[in-house]
Amino acid sequence: TQNPIEQEGTYPLPEAQLDRFLVRLSIGYPAPADERQLLLSLRRAHPINTLQQVAGGEELLPLQRLVWDVHVDETLQDYVIRLVTATRQHPDLALGASPRASLALFKTGQALAAVRGRDHVIPDDIKYLVPAVLAHRLIVRPEAELRGRTAAAVLDELVQETVLQLEA
Repeated sequence: TQNPIEQEGTYPLPEAQLDRFLVRLSIGYPAPADERQLLLSLRRAHPINTLQQVAGGEELLPLQRLVWDVHVDETLQDYVIRLVTATRQHPDLALGASPRASLALFKTGQALAAVRGRDHVIPDDIKYLVPAVLAHRLIVRPEAELRGRTAAAVLDELVQETVLQLEA
């Protein structure tokens, strides 16, 4: 959201700015026990005052290189492109995903594979990431919204319809 100085309240970001967010996650509300812990942790001091560094720059650079070295097969690269292209052609979408979305899906696929201890991306990595990486970049046509369509539903449909084409 944005908070313009000359107006009150918050407003949705323009599409071009939303496209610059790598992923959008919804964490929801904490469970009651977690919320109680939140209250207790703020009783005498703010927890940010006791945070400890968990990694330094010298540790992060090798991890960054590790992600860049994760292999993405050409068939998966084509799959990413076909998924993103399908958003641009879907009749329920007024705005499909940009080339920045392809890059985001590619890079988050590499990162997820690395976090899961693999040196290569698998199709399920891409499918898992599609909602978080693409949904906030799409604009559903108003008439489709009136029918109850959402970006998430369109993406689910596209993931089901877009077949990974393996090289023979």
